[in-house]
Amino acid sequence: MEIANLIRHGAERYAERPALICADTVYSYAEVYKRSCRLGNALAGLGIEPGDRVATLTDNSPEALELILGIALAGCVRASLYTHNSAETNRYLLDTIGATVLIVQHRHYDIIAPQLKAAGTVRHVLVLEGPAPADALDYEELLAGASADDPGVEVAEETPQTIRFSAGTTGKPKCITHSVRAWTGMGSEMATVLPELTCQDSYLAAGPLSHATIMPVFAVLAAGGAVVVLRAFDPGQFLAAVQRHRCTVAFGVPTMVELVARHPAALTTDLSSLRVFVYGGAPMTETALAEAREVFGDIMLQMYGQSEVAPVSVLLPEEHTAQDGRWARSAGRATSNTRITIVDESGAELPQGQIGEVAAATPGAFTEVWGDPEATCARKLPDGSILTRDMGYLDEEGYLFLTDRKEDLIISGGFNIWPAELENALVAHPAVQEASVVGIPDPKWGETPMALVVLAPGASASEDELISWTRDRLGPVKRVTHVRFDAELPRTPVGKVLRRVVRDQYGPGTTQ
Repeated sequence: MEIANLIRHGAERYAERPALICADTVYSYAEVYKRSCRLGNALAGLGIEPGDRVATLTDNSPEALELILGIALAGCVRASLYTHNSAETNRYLLDTIGATVLIVQHRHYDIIAPQLKAAGTVRHVLVLEGPAPADALDYEELLAGASADDPGVEVAEETPQTIRFSAGTTGKPKCITHSVRAWTGMGSEMATVLPELTCQDSYLAAGPLSHATIMPVFAVLAAGGAVVVLRAFDPGQFLAAVQRHRCTVAFGVPTMVELVARHPAALTTDLSSLRVFVYGGAPMTETALAEAREVFGDIMLQMYGQSEVAPVSVLLPEEHTAQDGRWARSAGRATSNTRITIVDESGAELPQGQIGEVAAATPGAFTEVWGDPEATCARKLPDGSILTRDMGYLDEEGYLFLTDRKEDLIISGGFNIWPAELENALVAHPAVQEASVVGIPDPKWGETPMALVVLAPGASASEDELISWTRDRLGPVKRVTHVRFDAELPRTPVGKVLRRVVRDQYGPGTTQ
């Protein structure tokens, strides 16, 4: 069901049932619908038209659902900026998509404000959860002055609806655009992955809704269930929320799952309400998975996908224990309406068991890279399949095994980090001549960025100095966490840096 119609249907059928719970705030379906309508009408009142891009810069909050649904009711394109990005990166994204409105939490306004003067297309800034500065609009005041009637905007299925941001090959984020049809398809396919839901179910959204945490939301709303939103992930609060609200569905990247499973209160908290715990976004070790199953039971469900195409495959709870654990090392099998193929460099399908690039055709496939037809074409095959840039193979029973990434994307705690972005930041330091960044294993985050640095002749810099340098420029998530130094970078005869050698010779356990 198209997401604007989800809340219309929900308000009609489940009016008084809770749709959103966030701390002490509880909004019913009727209340979320009214607030979403007010937001849609407020945007129209500002002269914002269907198809315009509306960006949000918020952590999880009581307004989470109305931001998603209200922008859809207005017929606008929602683009969730990431609060862990630098202000410069978010300004770049605002310019790239031509955003006309920015909705920002008060706590993040001062960081982005200096960049807004240079953001040429942003005409209005709405500030929520705090007083609006003189050059911005107060979100609640704007909603209070808008009509609660449905905006009644009709949108075609091929109209852009959502833009998600992911790392690009140059280190600049890509603007992954999903049409109404594609975003609806993603939600519908997620519903086939989850157990059958009813209005008695509740979903614990413990991670940022700007990321993959959003994926189960639409299936839950379609069933009349509640979305329980944590403002920020905390393993103790996760456990408390499951017990207090009798949550039945949860989602987390492996780091989150591990932190919850290892929390001192995990074995004394009543988690019996949980029916399924979906995990994905990064690999999970067999040890961590065993710990999770001990705490949560055999309800773990692995999902594989990415911003461009999701969900792709799923490993069901019962498949985690079959075949002596062999299947547990896979990414599962294609979801109900997805077709997975393994292809060579020319896009030709490879035989079963042979390693190649994973390609997937699914209802949740992206429509385009905003403003970049060349990048769009580079990710699509003639049959409509999306090239994932992940390498892997299919076994005789259709299970997908991932072997490597086509590029060297680092996934740390579920966040995508592109090495080139960190390398560009490092070489901007006056003491750095060259740098190569790779992902190395980390017991907490799965992977973490390590840099091999060549200093300029006569220059000096410490590891702590360069770590702080990258934090200041790219934020706490994308900073390097380890720095090694040498006189030169390992290269091929033609001068290409050998990242594999950097990882093997300078990573954990080496003596360099």
